[in-house]
Amino acid sequence: QVQLVESEGGLVQPGGSLRLSCTASGSIFRLYPMHWYRQAPGKQRELVATITSGGGTSYADSVKGRFTISRDNAKNTVYLQMNSLKPEDTAVYYCRLTLSGARGYWGKGTLVTVSS
Repeated sequence: QVQLVESEGGLVQPGGSLRLSCTASGSIFRLYPMHWYRQAPGKQRELVATITSGGGTSYADSVKGRFTISRDNAKNTVYLQMNSLKPEDTAVYYCRLTLSGARGYWGKGTLVTVSS
């Protein structure tokens, strides 16, 4: 069993920045891809960013050029650097470790609010 613990989100002004982190328990972190998802009020959960075990990255079009996903395998931690934040980035952000297909683990989520 893997536990994923996200850092605290918070309130950020439009145009601001915030870095989220997610730390995994156990020893398998480095072997699997990690993802950040988000769910805005009244909307479905959506994939924001992915980083493979080898460090390859991909992003949703809505965050490309503004968000950066990275990982530190020595610390069992994945990060999401969010810049140029917009009100529409307001959501609960979740990290996920995918084992295969639908099998994996979720963090409990952290709320990011972008508002003036």
